[in-house]
Amino acid sequence: MKSLTIVNRHYPPNPGITGESAWDLAQVLIEKHGVEVHIVHIDRTYDGGGAVRKPVGHTHAVSTIYEGKNPLFRFIAGPLDGFLLIRKALKLKKGPLLVMTSPPLLPFWASLFLKRKNWILWSMDLFPEGFAADGKIKPTNRLYRWILKKTYENAPKALIALGPNQAELLRRNYQQSIPTILLPCGVLVDQSRDKTRPDWHSDDTKIYLGYAGNVGEAHSAEFLESVIRQFNPEQQQLVLALYGTKAEGLLKLAEGKSGITILKNIPRAQLHWLDIQLVSLLPQWTHIAVPSKAVSAICSGSPILFCGSKEADTWELLRDAAWLINTDEELDSQVKQVLDSLTHSEIEDKKRSARLVSRRLNEMVDQAYQSIEKLI
Repeated sequence: MKSLTIVNRHYPPNPGITGESAWDLAQVLIEKHGVEVHIVHIDRTYDGGGAVRKPVGHTHAVSTIYEGKNPLFRFIAGPLDGFLLIRKALKLKKGPLLVMTSPPLLPFWASLFLKRKNWILWSMDLFPEGFAADGKIKPTNRLYRWILKKTYENAPKALIALGPNQAELLRRNYQQSIPTILLPCGVLVDQSRDKTRPDWHSDDTKIYLGYAGNVGEAHSAEFLESVIRQFNPEQQQLVLALYGTKAEGLLKLAEGKSGITILKNIPRAQLHWLDIQLVSLLPQWTHIAVPSKAVSAICSGSPILFCGSKEADTWELLRDAAWLINTDEELDSQVKQVLDSLTHSEIEDKKRSARLVSRRLNEMVDQAYQSIEKLI
């Protein structure tokens, strides 16, 4: 029997998106290809969205050195958790290792300890680059430059990337050609749609704009602030279900404003009730992160209003079902122009495009899973 070991910080019943992606792959490999799948993960919870699932495969939980929410301690603990995960995975000796990129520096430890091993890199958010992108460390810092060098010193046997532009960045970093599989994050196997109208969707004459998810270091608070200031409450309803480092200030700005609904969360099965979903990625995070919520939005049936670089894989993959707020240009005027011009007819056209893009994304995922199985 073929076997594979997936290494990642999160795995169900933890609801983190990277863990859900690992779950989807594991389920397909087990049910359709008879692969024995082992998952090495951190034994902790995660304040994220997503469904709570019953684990599949053989799970191996590793205790973290810190379970609290102190930002400094978590910053220190994350890289050390990566070392513990790689050490545990090596002890299992269950097929090739499929190493994801959470916790931060997990690929760094893989490069150090898997030099002569058969391993595959599945890139999500990239670190240590992410530490520099959000200002935690300067790109000129000697320690940062050493870790970056070591991270890309020993290439994996194959690469799984979120999009073509991220894949090209990684190949340049490794300075060699690597067999590559494109696997967008956010195309989940068990997405369902609730046909019952949710309480927050009460007026079919309005256009429902929504942001559901993390507003963290990689996302633009300025973009959401602009939408909050400029949307038309007579014709549009703004639905916000926010968490993350920038959420508190945005919720204070939105509180009490006409036309805004604030929710704790929006179940994934209700996302299709949003006419347009808002997504952002700061330019310094381009290729370092590729927002999964953009893909999930399209696959739920909603087009997206994307604030980011036109070079980003989000725009590369989803442009047929999206509007772009280009971060290389003045932001407020672009937001106003899009919001003022929106019509139900245009949105219906974009929704039809979203269904076509979703079908293409699902085909990409099916092909990716088949290619992964052949690598094992």
